[in-house]
Amino acid sequence: MKKSLIIILSTVLVCLNLKVNAQVEYDKYFTDNQLRIDYYLFGNADTVSYALDKLVKEPKWGGPRAHLIDDTGYGMYFIEVRPQGSDEILYSHGYCLLFGEWQTTDEAKIINKGFHESVVIPFPKKPVEVTFYAKTDRLVLVEKMNITVNPDDYFIKPAPKLPYEIINVYGDYPVENAVDIVLLPDGYTAQEMEKFKKDCQFFVQSLFSYAPYNRYTDRFNVRAVLVPSLDSDVTMPGDKLYRNTALSCSFWTFDSERYCMTYDNETMKTLAGQVPYDQIYILANTKKYGGGGIFNSYCVSTTGDSYASDVIIHEFGHGFAGLADEYAYDGTDNYCLEVEPWEPNITTLVDFDSKWKDMVGKKTPVPTPVNKKYLNTVGVYEGAGYQMHGIYRPMVDCLMNTFNGDKFCPVCERAIERMIKHYTE
Repeated sequence: MKKSLIIILSTVLVCLNLKVNAQVEYDKYFTDNQLRIDYYLFGNADTVSYALDKLVKEPKWGGPRAHLIDDTGYGMYFIEVRPQGSDEILYSHGYCLLFGEWQTTDEAKIINKGFHESVVIPFPKKPVEVTFYAKTDRLVLVEKMNITVNPDDYFIKPAPKLPYEIINVYGDYPVENAVDIVLLPDGYTAQEMEKFKKDCQFFVQSLFSYAPYNRYTDRFNVRAVLVPSLDSDVTMPGDKLYRNTALSCSFWTFDSERYCMTYDNETMKTLAGQVPYDQIYILANTKKYGGGGIFNSYCVSTTGDSYASDVIIHEFGHGFAGLADEYAYDGTDNYCLEVEPWEPNITTLVDFDSKWKDMVGKKTPVPTPVNKKYLNTVGVYEGAGYQMHGIYRPMVDCLMNTFNGDKFCPVCERAIERMIKHYTE
């Protein structure tokens, strides 16, 4: 549901200086716990400063144990974990942030703002250095902050045990071999918790109604934390409706009516940390159409409108698989056309070999005209990533474009499948 909010990233792994030819022995360096690093980003459209907030020890690492080095090249932010005084990379992870999206807005051109953000890493057995990076719009990776974490530091707070019921919605597979999703409710009162439970089942049914997820039903765990809100529904500033809810989700995020997100990162991460997770998904109890998804950060979707199933799967495409929106309209120029965007389902043709060139037939022209002949053909169709010109999508239509076809194109399917295997193999 993002509108004019894409930040550009590179798919070129060389610039990340990653050692990707070998993975790390988990038990040698990490415990079963998870370390949450809370920090702040301050800045505007052109500048950003980092500031550490706190470190929190959470009960269970929810990520993979066999694949600790992120070799996907996805995300506009990046962290690396090394033993103190060593160049060996023990863990790395790419992601995106709400702050990065805000930097593309008109508001960011005139004022400074601060955002609370978090990353999680496996809890180290010995002192480590954690380095934070961000990319410029020219895809240059820049170091922003470096901290040393001593696991024996008594200022590392234990995560609070919250008095909320936790339910297992789907799956009971080993955490290290599954994609673990935590569902959080917003705008569900204590009297509406049964409705939330039903909506959790609806989420699972929706997820496994689409390929390729329906082929990997044995690789997902879904858990939910039943935290009630004082008010039903969520905040809608444009309608002057302000609700007191558990996660403070709000439409009109960045003044885009259908973009429903939360700025309350700390509450969200504290609730999510009650269970092991790879992905956070907030279900908003409202009939208004909307939502949002940020790669490896969190997703939001509404549950009460007729497109709820499509919204759930579309936003998870952003949050889980790093897929870009494939629609376009006049007046946007978020992408630099001289570099290849990092998202797997859009291209500038600068490095098309790294995208879906292998899936395009020899007789399919590049770029590909939008007409009946190529209606169901994988090709290169101009108009994607909100831009009318210079950015291309794989097919005329796809769930990352409209909900007319009700399915992902083969390129998006492959990208999702690769991400499932990234977490589970």
